[in-house]
Amino acid sequence: MKKPVDILQRDRAKLFVIAGPCVIESESLCLSIASKVKQICDGLELAYIFKASFDKANRSSGDSFRGPGLDGGLAILEKVKREIGVPVLTDIHEPTQAAVAAKVVDVLQVPAFLARQTDLLLACGQTGRWINVKKGQFMSPAEMRNAVEKIKSTKNDQILLTERGTFFGYNRLVNDFTGLAVMKEFGCPVVFDITHSTQQPAGMGSHSGGNPKYSPLLARAAVAAGVDGLFLECHPDPKNAKSDAATMLDLKDVEPLLKTCGQIADLRARWS
Repeated sequence: MKKPVDILQRDRAKLFVIAGPCVIESESLCLSIASKVKQICDGLELAYIFKASFDKANRSSGDSFRGPGLDGGLAILEKVKREIGVPVLTDIHEPTQAAVAAKVVDVLQVPAFLARQTDLLLACGQTGRWINVKKGQFMSPAEMRNAVEKIKSTKNDQILLTERGTFFGYNRLVNDFTGLAVMKEFGCPVVFDITHSTQQPAGMGSHSGGNPKYSPLLARAAVAAGVDGLFLECHPDPKNAKSDAATMLDLKDVEPLLKTCGQIADLRARWS
């Protein structure tokens, strides 16, 4: 298994991929998705990090499925890491979760709604792990410099920044691709979240809607614009996924999309 430092400080001409289900639904599902996406990425010579959340603490409805929780979720992520041989990433929501999760996961993710939470960012930085900070939907790209500086104050510069769309009125996200260039100026790898960018937050009242048919278009544009990695959520049965079903990519569609994006990345490398 390649260490995250190998994946994230590699030749930037090659994409890395962060992919998996939105939430940990079961051990078997995580192992199945991780195995399939690893096979795809190995075939395309793309580095791969598995992602899944042990708790979705920001669901639209209090009745929505949140996941197995910290202990149960980390046990499943540890098994994915050991059996599939891939680095793993998960969200945390509270400073006290950082050190615990860091014992298992390779990348700690700060959810977009929490991108300004100083104590959470500092706790993540203090673990020495890679940190993926999702840009808040309410934040400009330039404001993400503050998140970077907070983490760097802990002497940790292993930081990823992920674009996932910006609020535009109610239940609508838009993407400003110039923001990718702005965030790259901070010296961190920049990732584009192709599935959440199509989300319609709380667009269905008690849950979010989305337009996943636009994910391939956004992915191609982001790679051409120079992102270092792609983030996506995938599932073998998207309509029945327990979280973000409206934006999830069908697992069968992942390989052709990543193949195209890899080709664009190869072409992009020749431009410079």
